[in-house]
Amino acid sequence: MSACVPARADSARTKHVHPPHSPPPPGGPRRFRVAGADVSASIAVFLIALPLSLGIALATGAPLQAGLVAAAVGGIVAGWLGGCPLQVSGPAAGLTVVTADLIQRYGWRTTCAITVLAGLAQLGLGCLRVARSALAVSPAIVHGMLAGIGVTIAVAQLHIVLGGTPQSAVPDNLRALPAQLASPRPADLAVSVLTLALLLLWPRLPGRAGQLLGKVPAALVAVAGATTVAAFAGLRLPKVDLPSWSSHALATLPDGAVLGIAAAVLTTTLVCSVQSLLGAVAVDKLAAARPGLTGRVGRSDLDRELLGQGAANIVSGSLGGLPIAGVAVRSSANVAAGAVSRNSTMLHGVLVVIATLLMVPALELIPLASLASLVMAVGLKMVSLNHIRTVTRHREVLVYTVTTCGVVFLGVLEGVALGIAVAVGVALHRLTRTRITHDETEGVHHVHVRGQLTFLAVPRLSRVLHQVPHGASAVVELDGSFMDHAAYETLQDWQKTHTAQGGSVDITGRRPGTRISEPTDVDGCRCRPWTPWRNHQCERPQAAPPHGSARRSGTGPGDGGTADAVTGPSAAGRADGPDRSGASRQPGGTGGTMGTMGTSGHELARGISAFQRNTAPLVRGELARLAREGQQPSQLFLTCADSRVVTSMITSSGPGDLFVVRNVGNFVPPPGEESGDDSVAAAIEYAVDVLKVRSITVCGHSGCGAMQALLSSEPGGARTPLKRWLRHGLPSLERMSEGSSRSQPAGYRPTDTVERLCLANVVQQLEHLRAHDSVSRALSAGELELHGMYFHVGEAQAYLLAEGTGSGVFERVREADPIA
Repeated sequence: MSACVPARADSARTKHVHPPHSPPPPGGPRRFRVAGADVSASIAVFLIALPLSLGIALATGAPLQAGLVAAAVGGIVAGWLGGCPLQVSGPAAGLTVVTADLIQRYGWRTTCAITVLAGLAQLGLGCLRVARSALAVSPAIVHGMLAGIGVTIAVAQLHIVLGGTPQSAVPDNLRALPAQLASPRPADLAVSVLTLALLLLWPRLPGRAGQLLGKVPAALVAVAGATTVAAFAGLRLPKVDLPSWSSHALATLPDGAVLGIAAAVLTTTLVCSVQSLLGAVAVDKLAAARPGLTGRVGRSDLDRELLGQGAANIVSGSLGGLPIAGVAVRSSANVAAGAVSRNSTMLHGVLVVIATLLMVPALELIPLASLASLVMAVGLKMVSLNHIRTVTRHREVLVYTVTTCGVVFLGVLEGVALGIAVAVGVALHRLTRTRITHDETEGVHHVHVRGQLTFLAVPRLSRVLHQVPHGASAVVELDGSFMDHAAYETLQDWQKTHTAQGGSVDITGRRPGTRISEPTDVDGCRCRPWTPWRNHQCERPQAAPPHGSARRSGTGPGDGGTADAVTGPSAAGRADGPDRSGASRQPGGTGGTMGTMGTSGHELARGISAFQRNTAPLVRGELARLAREGQQPSQLFLTCADSRVVTSMITSSGPGDLFVVRNVGNFVPPPGEESGDDSVAAAIEYAVDVLKVRSITVCGHSGCGAMQALLSSEPGGARTPLKRWLRHGLPSLERMSEGSSRSQPAGYRPTDTVERLCLANVVQQLEHLRAHDSVSRALSAGELELHGMYFHVGEAQAYLLAEGTGSGVFERVREADPIA
């Protein structure tokens, strides 16, 4: 049996329900319990955090204990108070440049005070609930900032790798680099090369041994291996020096110009907040992709996360620690290691505290060159080729490049400000850059507008429109998402004038409702694929319906179900009401939703024409590839023939993704001579044995006409093909009546008997599916998964029945966050 997942998190029916198989919350005080998965995950994160925290402290020029303090506080305080349970906070590489600059300008103790003030600023922003607005910063600016910080880190740490001392600015480091390369220190260079080699090769160990050893963090192996070799070889190297905690420097009152301190606080707040919030969104995506975790860990509360980060920075700065932010490397390791709650993050902080108290002699054996090479590798990874490809695809290379260079040569705040200015300039350029072209094809004049249509483009638009001869047929194609009032009036006035002079105008666009005025000819259509529609047809002016008839409103009944919204008499109105073109359908005529054959053929040709014009150019390349390689679908999707269930739209799939089988009632007849059905069985066998699909989904839906017919059918009578087919639903009817299945959507009860039968039918058909030989063999071999799905048509809401939980609850499929 099963449990399931939502599509809209904000639905009115969503409720926080107790997990079906957990005991009710006790009345007395709860005991603190830690899951074993959290314990193992905390150890994995701790092993990564320890060397990285020391390395980041070394890169900033802060006392090395400051990195350990920040790691402990980030784990305990931010993990306890933050709004993203699985995000791990601590000293981050993205803060290295900012912190190093503050230490150079104001000294370490004032830097601690600036960290405290930045934490207070974060608390204020969290109370104002502005966390979501921080995500409005262009990803190109964020990626450029991280790349610039990464370059700065790598160039500075390269000097330590070679046995030298880094300068305070990137230009100074670049000027000093040739001399440093000419005279490196062999011992430092050898340890650094060994560290980098272990860091690179450890995750790539082959075979089963490599899989087992790969669970040990590469950063820990690299630093431990280099430390061991240096100790046994007796190399004389600068090593970690952890002074006594009694001499540890704490925060003091800020000492410096007020404007300078304010700018420092603003910079620290900005970098800490943006990195933490983007990290929380990324962790949500990682958690959603991990099976079984969605129901246990909710989506991040970004305002609470900002409050938690602010509290952690206040504590860290007060105790003499580095600034804190969410760290991508540790957070992803936490999710991958199997963490299920915030306890893993907090336990990792406790382990850091224990290590700082008990492992000081071991930590002081680590060569500084090994830590520098580790941090240099982290800095280089911040210059992500994937990010560069993404900004290139979205034509934001200029914003990315300017931000990166600004951060490298001017500073983080200055670089981000430059990036924002360039991003605004690029946006304004795109808004004002509109291409308007005119060409003639077979006597029809096409005016194509690409870009946003604002008042700035009105002169060019008017000039091109007046090139269309009087009385000619014209098509104006608007390929943009915005049109202001000036452009609208210009287009409307020209259309009225051109139509009055005997011409015809068809205005089309990507967005629904782009048409300036409704046409009266039968060819006028503003529908486009995958936009809101009324049965995918236009709402053209229609003659008044004959006496006694009624117009349909809403979607059609599909396989015999009822429409979701009907005006006028229900049954009789649908039987003889007007079709979409306004012609009355006669009970004895050809009927159907398309009216007469002539109208039907015209509608069909027009729909195909729209496909050839708008959609075919977009999918032609992919279809050509599928034609060459053959179909390789990953899923068999078995659903109802109802016209309202659009499988590709519901699953966001395209050509070649789904192998679809549709029938009345989404039945899977069990195998056997009496009850079997060769059509469905052949499709299942072909999908499993030939196409090697990895999953099969049985999808039911609300208002199913087959379920209604099953409930209203009476024994005896004529054995029509439909009645013979409906016998495959009798086991579902028995399942519902006997109460053997309590399947229902999470958060509310089915509204009527039809809905209960629809839900029970999905579970019953899954049982029939398991009885097929090909399915049974694939399930036994672990090569196939079965899923149940329920689609509520009226709410456009999907529910997923996850196999193996035995709860029988259909849970909403939640909305996924947009990719940052």
